[in-house]
Amino acid sequence: MAVADLDLDLDVFAGPFDLLLAVVLREEVSLLELQLGEVVVAYVDHLEESGELDLEVATEFLVLIASLLELKSRLMLPREEEGIEAMKPEEAVEELLARMLEYRRYREASGVLVERFEAERPYLYRSAPLPANLRRVAVDAAVAVYDPQRLGTAIGDLLREPEEVDVSHIRPTVSLQRRLRVLRDALERRPSFDFDEEFGKEDRLTQAVTIFALLDLYSKGEVTWEQKENFGPIRVLRGTGVAAA
Repeated sequence: MAVADLDLDLDVFAGPFDLLLAVVLREEVSLLELQLGEVVVAYVDHLEESGELDLEVATEFLVLIASLLELKSRLMLPREEEGIEAMKPEEAVEELLARMLEYRRYREASGVLVERFEAERPYLYRSAPLPANLRRVAVDAAVAVYDPQRLGTAIGDLLREPEEVDVSHIRPTVSLQRRLRVLRDALERRPSFDFDEEFGKEDRLTQAVTIFALLDLYSKGEVTWEQKENFGPIRVLRGTGVAAA
């Protein structure tokens, strides 16, 4: 529960706590007649009934009560101090209002900081402590860990360009589905084409998989071919769409 929702039933006032602050600031209720101890007792009774303690709300209540007590003490003991002019009641009211507004600004700022902290929690930097053997070691007492010549050789090896990796032993992989798409794209561009002119520059593995793809399309009736003589050029033609028996 917020402090503003605290209901009070006093001799000179009855209502919520925020209304009490408003009438005090407007001087409709004199602080000299207001028993602030009864306000504290009412708040403590509410805490016992609810059984919960919100630190933020409790802090807000303590700040407001402390400000009211200071203002009331100045009204009860009006005396001039050396070198300090006595504060008038209207000035005391203005100071109380300024303190309440300042406290509100700090409370809102703390809420923004809490939200940013929670949002940035996964990105907090966490550093490991310095090893015990390296603590309080003077620079003059430090010794080189690596030999300078050995360190220079290691850095020189890093600057040297590595030799090109030989990948000649790796056999290329050819997908049957990909060759099917290649054949279909070729037949969409033109009704027929020469197999050697289209795929003659590719490696033997790719040509073999292309032949298997051609047989698959032939079984579905999508393509057919012509070869006038053995080992002669193969002419691939667009099929009629009827599956071959």
